[in-house]
Amino acid sequence: MKKAAVIVNFHSGIAKKKDFQKYLSIIEKHDYQTVLYETKYRHHATEIVQSLEEDIDLVLSFGGDGTFSEVVAGNLKRKKRLLLSHIPYGTTNDVGAMFSLGKNIEKNIEMVLTGKVQKIDICTLNGQPFVYVAGFGKFMNVPYETPRNLKKKIGYVAYLYEGIVDFFHTKTHLYDLSYEVDGEKHRGLYSFALISNANRIAGINNFYKDVKLDDKKFEVLFCNIKTKKDIMRSLFGLKISDVTKIPGFYFYKTDSLKITFHEKLRKPWCLDGEEYERKTQTYTISVVPDLEMLLPTKISQELFVREI
Repeated sequence: MKKAAVIVNFHSGIAKKKDFQKYLSIIEKHDYQTVLYETKYRHHATEIVQSLEEDIDLVLSFGGDGTFSEVVAGNLKRKKRLLLSHIPYGTTNDVGAMFSLGKNIEKNIEMVLTGKVQKIDICTLNGQPFVYVAGFGKFMNVPYETPRNLKKKIGYVAYLYEGIVDFFHTKTHLYDLSYEVDGEKHRGLYSFALISNANRIAGINNFYKDVKLDDKKFEVLFCNIKTKKDIMRSLFGLKISDVTKIPGFYFYKTDSLKITFHEKLRKPWCLDGEEYERKTQTYTISVVPDLEMLLPTKISQELFVREI
């Protein structure tokens, strides 16, 4: 019998303890002996994964995008990495949706445990892993500043509400910064930036075209838009046009990026929906390739360079 370490964040989104025993039963029917670990505090999932024995055949996490990000961080700190998989159990679940997982948790478990192993890239910000997106500037504080009780009560709408409040009541600041990408150096004023390895961001499907999860590259978007009118025009443009073609956006696909701020960062970075607590002047983003994941067979082949 195989061994599965099941990590669950009951504080995330829709999580309910009373439902969980039946989920463990489904996992055990797939010939896994399960050990349940419940996260108690932030970064606990990272500590749990770091401390697991090497004979674990699968680490299966239940939680939001932030929970899975913690699991990945723990795995990258190990000498011998473990096979990972994830069941979306949070509010937005961009990662789960990208992996072709829906809202039916029992069905998701079946899809994952009958899936295939696939290697994916993980990005790091100053060595800190993030699974799908990192960013700073306008709107980037909304995910980690939205009250947890509000997220559990009204779900994704909580983010929309906080985003509207931020839009109308917070002045957009343009940061003076320099960045180096693909051997070229740039300097300018930017209201926000996104760094990602995902085709779904903030609940928007196909945010970018032709994203690959295993090409050892990530997508970068800088924005110098400031006025509310131009921001609204750009948000509308996301629905009808390629984001890389919208005026005021600067797009790159690369394997290395260095950003240097020439002023103090007003709000912390956001990594996979969580606050990145460490502030510095310079940030380096790079790629860690070939993290093994157990993914549903129905995941789009278009997301991979290598055949699955």
